[in-house]
Amino acid sequence: MPDLGWLLGRLGDVRALLDIAVVTAVIYWLLWVAQGTRATQLIRGIATLIAVLFFLSTSLRLTTLSWLLGNIWPALVVAIPIIFQPELRRALEQLGHTGAWLRSPFAQAAEQDLDRMVDEVVRAASQLARQRFGALMVIERETGLQDYADRGVALDANLTRQLLINIFFPNSPLHDAAVVIRGERIVAASVVLPLTDNISATGQLGTRHRAAIGVTEESDALSVVVSEETGQIAVAHNGRLIRNLDQDRLRRVLRSLLRLDRAQGRAASSSSFPFGLPLGLGRPSTNGTDRARRDGTTGPKGQPARREPEAGRAR
Repeated sequence: MPDLGWLLGRLGDVRALLDIAVVTAVIYWLLWVAQGTRATQLIRGIATLIAVLFFLSTSLRLTTLSWLLGNIWPALVVAIPIIFQPELRRALEQLGHTGAWLRSPFAQAAEQDLDRMVDEVVRAASQLARQRFGALMVIERETGLQDYADRGVALDANLTRQLLINIFFPNSPLHDAAVVIRGERIVAASVVLPLTDNISATGQLGTRHRAAIGVTEESDALSVVVSEETGQIAVAHNGRLIRNLDQDRLRRVLRSLLRLDRAQGRAASSSSFPFGLPLGLGRPSTNGTDRARRDGTTGPKGQPARREPEAGRAR
């Protein structure tokens, strides 16, 4: 019996440790999902405000403020899901990517389809960049983009570089906005996309690039954007933008992200590379005049250049 009591006491300690570990993992996962989004600044602001108010209420013995802090927690239960709705939705979508876990990572047919899709997108982007035709191509992954596709013009056509180039030819009926790609099919063209609200990271960018980043903040999609002003190619993923890509580097980026997504059953941009792509796949954007000059957004002596006339509604 003494041994049984000791065992039960140790079991309680193990449960406490397991409880702490689970809570720690959940908090870490939520902070990891919020990394690089607006939620980071919101969390800092809320934590700073609560800390200042708590310090004032305890040090100065403010009765009313102490009562307010003591009764504000039920309101936070309602306010937090509203404030962090995009981040919570994104986290739940990542948990819902269970379909990819059941796929075979060695499906040869799927790999061949992936290679063909990447090759068509890369060749189309390269030719569009040479001719300075603005373009925005969104590659659907686990999160469905049908809601956005319904806002555009339905195509359901075979994916070919000739068709992509024809769509984004200036003044063509469908050149405005974005194209949604699902596998080897072009689902829709002239698709309206949400714009990112992260002004600090997109101050030097036009509306087409903001739309490319915005759709990757709302989903796990990949966006390939071609600048009409500079002819530069960029890839947006997980709310981040990889710029100054040539044809070979663009092909490596897309193959790496898409293959890792299929093989591991989760978005490679947010799991394997939480802080960006591996060395050699692309340089993350930086702030300041050097970044703007590289991207063609500043003129001589660092003066702002003409803003890129991004494509209509998707801008």
